[in-house]
Amino acid sequence: MIEYKSAAYYRSVAALCLAAVAVFANLHLMQPLLPEISRQFALTPLQASISYTVATLCLGLSLLVYAALSDAWGRKTLLLITLVGMSVSTLLLTQVQSFSSLVLLRAIQGCCLGGLPAIAIAWMGEEYSKPALVSAVGYYISANSLGGISGRLLAGGLADWGHWQWVFWPMTLLGALSCYAVWRYLPAAQYFVRQPFRLKQALRDNLYHLRQRLLLLTYLIGGLNFLVFLNQYTYASFVLAATPFNLSSGLIGLLFITYLTGTIGSAYSAKIAHRLSLPGAMALGVLIMMLGSIMTLFAGLWGMVAGFFISAFGFFLCHSLASSFVNQQAIRAKASASALYLVFYYIGASSGGVYLQPFWQWAAWPGVIMGSLLMYSLTLALSCWLWRLQRTKLC
Repeated sequence: MIEYKSAAYYRSVAALCLAAVAVFANLHLMQPLLPEISRQFALTPLQASISYTVATLCLGLSLLVYAALSDAWGRKTLLLITLVGMSVSTLLLTQVQSFSSLVLLRAIQGCCLGGLPAIAIAWMGEEYSKPALVSAVGYYISANSLGGISGRLLAGGLADWGHWQWVFWPMTLLGALSCYAVWRYLPAAQYFVRQPFRLKQALRDNLYHLRQRLLLLTYLIGGLNFLVFLNQYTYASFVLAATPFNLSSGLIGLLFITYLTGTIGSAYSAKIAHRLSLPGAMALGVLIMMLGSIMTLFAGLWGMVAGFFISAFGFFLCHSLASSFVNQQAIRAKASASALYLVFYYIGASSGGVYLQPFWQWAAWPGVIMGSLLMYSLTLALSCWLWRLQRTKLC
């Protein structure tokens, strides 16, 4: 197996991390551009947000397909196919002239973006030794975060300098580089065992997971939290673009630096869970998100920034613990259990704009926070219920 700090380890980790940066930069780069797209195509905030959320929706749904197909086709083969598809769709996005074309290509791109999240961890689990696996997963998750932040910052900056579509040119180059890196430096699988694709078995596994109360509650917590957290940034972009802030796309993109506190939340999640249990620490994460949401209502721009720093800590604390809890509780078909969590996660992201839109129309940003607190109250109750069920199971 690939050992920690070997040459093969460094090459393969670099290839997967570059691919992760490309994938998550492409996924999230639309978010700071939504006010500009709304102005150019004369759309409401909800209509403009479709260009962003359609990609997350298609990514989430594609995970169920890719997880099973990679068992039959091979991890690296399917990964390369999806990365090439991502790069081609990104290139085509440089030429869109209508909003309908933009949405269609973003949907195609979203389907291609799902390959890496569905395959990367499975590939690492098969090919790395245990010490190498722990380190490699840490680098990979960090690259996910870096990709999301850098894509948003680059998109906002290029929109200020020229046109919002300019960002797709460097993204196309980055996608092409990730294709080459994976083809050249990701070793051929040594321990992969090809399995025929069995649709009935895949459906049985997913239905089994959905019948497990502990897993279903965790899926709902992760999906509903992301429904609010991600889309708060979307509506905040419109707030910051309007009076009295009047911020440019580049400055709006800087708001996403607040994701960095999520790295701290993830890093400390295990220590907090050791004291409170996983569901208890998840409930704490929800409370922190509620505090951060309330903070955005005070002290103008700086209060909003501080609130998002707090919310990001709470969200990634809860998200990392929920991911771990799914892995612990899944008795069989752990890969499909984790994939199903991500399906809920990304479907939540794609539907949050619709949920928050009535609150936005009712009272603008204070309405968004009211809707957020209502949903967080639900996930807090679900976390407490999960905590109670786990304690009953242990007793």
